[in-house]
Amino acid sequence: MTSRERVLAVFAGKIPDRVPVWLGASPEWKELAKTRAGLKSDEDLAVFVGDDFRRVHATYAGPPDWSPDRAFLHPGATSRTPFGVERTGYGYGQPISHPLAQARTVADIEAYPWPDPAWMDVSRVRAEALAWGGRYAVLGGDWSPFFHDAIDLLGMENLMVMLAEDPSVVDVLLGHIVDYYHRSSLRIFEAAAGAIDIFFIGNDFGTQNGPVVGERTFRRFFLPHLARLARLGHDFGLKVMLHCCGGFFPLIPAMIDAGIEALQSLQPDSRGMAPAGLKAAFGGRIVFEGCIDTHHWLIDGTPELVREKTRETLAIMMPDGGYIASPSHDYLLPETKVENVFALYETVREFGKY
Repeated sequence: MTSRERVLAVFAGKIPDRVPVWLGASPEWKELAKTRAGLKSDEDLAVFVGDDFRRVHATYAGPPDWSPDRAFLHPGATSRTPFGVERTGYGYGQPISHPLAQARTVADIEAYPWPDPAWMDVSRVRAEALAWGGRYAVLGGDWSPFFHDAIDLLGMENLMVMLAEDPSVVDVLLGHIVDYYHRSSLRIFEAAAGAIDIFFIGNDFGTQNGPVVGERTFRRFFLPHLARLARLGHDFGLKVMLHCCGGFFPLIPAMIDAGIEALQSLQPDSRGMAPAGLKAAFGGRIVFEGCIDTHHWLIDGTPELVREKTRETLAIMMPDGGYIASPSHDYLLPETKVENVFALYETVREFGKY
């Protein structure tokens, strides 16, 4: 099987020749890995570990004042969201300020200077996707972290209070955010029709100890927006995969109802996310990806421990298909031991065959 055939077989509920694998990593980790393996490019690294996925992105081409690359306003800022929130800190970091922290009315939300999705250049996405010659499963679409954007704009405490006290304001806020992502992805899919396989989106609705919100609140405020994005992907014949960190077991039925077909980078050390429990409760209903612990095994362990734990995870998740192997972190950081990550993929190659 080609990588693309292998991945799509899993999404179709069929048994592939072997368990597909995924590698998501920071540029810093990739540099360490390439040096360790004597590789020249990120593509060389993807081939080396057997990554079955490739990903394409639109690029910003709008007004300079909204560019993610323009000079930062806050000292120490390292990134900027499409909605103008600057962030700082390790990895993706945390918001430095909350521009809508004082917003209390729908008019306050409407008055915010919302970005235009037409500022994203989609002209090269199709050619980039086709350049792999149909060998890999291609991920595309806007990342669409609407829950995180709401937190960035309002502040976490404000958002939690407003879910209870000002639900109409939250509805309008989420509507504006998801309108942007929906139109951005629509433009990508129209430009790259037939060249992308999976609509890949990300929102972290879990903490280490359970969901950020209960299922009732999740269904009221967030499920409709997930469902809207999932319908967009399905309209273009795409599979829909959601990245979601933490312990969110109680929300999985709602995610399935929303049309999500795969959950990515599952963390087995979070509450309720043990692989055996996930497989027993939802096996055959949704594709699982991840489950090989980055917090402990890949950072603090040895290659021998990683091989052992990877084999244990495969034994649980492989039966009847529906599993993609990867670390439990979508964006490996430099503290993650390269030799341990390589041991993961070597073990899947050896023991992940059907």
